[in-house]
Amino acid sequence: MTIDPTARSSVLVAIRDGVGTITLNRPDKMNALTVAMMAELLETLRSTAANDQVRCIVLTGAGKAFCAGADVGLLKSLRESGDQDTGRMLVDSARAFHAALREAPQPVICALNGVAAGGGANIALGCDLRIASDTASIGQVFAKLGLHPDYGGTFFLTRLLGPARAMELFLSAELVGADRLERWGLVNRVVKPEQLADAAHRWAQVIAAGPPLAIRRMKQNVYRAMDAGLDEMLDHELEAQLALFRSDDFREGLEAFFAKRHPRFTGQETSQ
Repeated sequence: MTIDPTARSSVLVAIRDGVGTITLNRPDKMNALTVAMMAELLETLRSTAANDQVRCIVLTGAGKAFCAGADVGLLKSLRESGDQDTGRMLVDSARAFHAALREAPQPVICALNGVAAGGGANIALGCDLRIASDTASIGQVFAKLGLHPDYGGTFFLTRLLGPARAMELFLSAELVGADRLERWGLVNRVVKPEQLADAAHRWAQVIAAGPPLAIRRMKQNVYRAMDAGLDEMLDHELEAQLALFRSDDFREGLEAFFAKRHPRFTGQETSQ
């Protein structure tokens, strides 16, 4: 595994087998978020997504937690000093981060290695796919501090679970364990803690071996379908399919099918 030499201490990135793994790296603070860390995470996500060698991204945490949300020590100092500008920057940093997640051409898998609380939970929910250790949990813990959900919590959780279940979790502030997360569809897969890193990487490798152009359009249109009607989605599907008919990937897919071999997709836009 090659570590990017430009990576800073609070966010690490490694690229291997077409998979870019981004790791939140404040394990002594349960990977709690600061303004500087969010800026670094955004920069890392954007640069990884722009790397042509990366076809799938894994986001995980170092140590025993995925992310405990905002650094409570920072919140305490901001409250005592009345520094609303820094507080605004911390909360509003989610806007650019979630936009970068959605705009990334690659699917982003969150590998939940432990607790994901508050804003950390909603970073996880903003990813395209989730795999969890059976010791992981997600919690909308804002009510414990007298705060409102942020980092997109009301958007993601309501769409994923429906309003009644989302309301229950916001009001109770409970941590939900991996078994319920899987039953409710908040995580796609659950594995043993010692298997998580390898399982996430293998899953990402399978995606990375797929056709990049088609995968990018699938990601775009799944999210479009959340707010669009059938006719609009049929138009998007037609547009995508016509573009892919002209691609090298489609030509390669056909040749591999008839030759009974695995396709080798390149992501080239047009075929001669």
